[in-house]
Amino acid sequence: MQQTRPPARAWQHGAPRATRADAAEIVAAVACEKRELLLRAHRFRLRREDLEDCYSQAALELVARAQRGGVFASREHAANTIELRFLSRIRDRRRALGGRSPAQAALEQASPLHPALGSGVDVVDERACVETRVLVRERLHELQRLARELSAEQRLVLASQLAGTGCREFCRRTGWSHEKYRKVGQRARSRLRVLASEASRDRPVAEQSSEKGSGTCCL
Repeated sequence: MQQTRPPARAWQHGAPRATRADAAEIVAAVACEKRELLLRAHRFRLRREDLEDCYSQAALELVARAQRGGVFASREHAANTIELRFLSRIRDRRRALGGRSPAQAALEQASPLHPALGSGVDVVDERACVETRVLVRERLHELQRLARELSAEQRLVLASQLAGTGCREFCRRTGWSHEKYRKVGQRARSRLRVLASEASRDRPVAEQSSEKGSGTCCL
């Protein structure tokens, strides 16, 4: 009778490199399967965009753990671990919004600019320039698109820095050394600058001229 290899083999500690890659793919697949379910289940805890950030960070951390040979007994174990890590990231974000991060607290307490969200109060910024805001928004969308061309590790470091996670806390969660964190972050920023520069050269001349002139439209 032909014997088949037990599926749990891919989760054993110290597995070969190829098996570790398989385990990382399985964790990523489980994270995709559970994403919408967990986002809906915890929708009362944070805004949708904050929940998505927390979930992405949790999933990337566990994929990195699997790549290093981390142990998961089964897909159910991986799913439970993802949810626990997701909840941990939610607690971190809630603490930041609660006042531990002055920048996040200030953003949460700011008045909404859209009249429909401001309880009937229409907030007007007399200094605002429509063209400048539009260009900045487009620039942010462009950076978001360019960031997809970075490696998973580079995106993970940049996402943690944007979330306000310090080097020591990041290294504790992922098992990285401080030197690896520094080098990956440095390469990510350098690569993003190169990509942005290339995208700027490919942009139409008329659009570039508009960007240069937008700096004086509010003076």
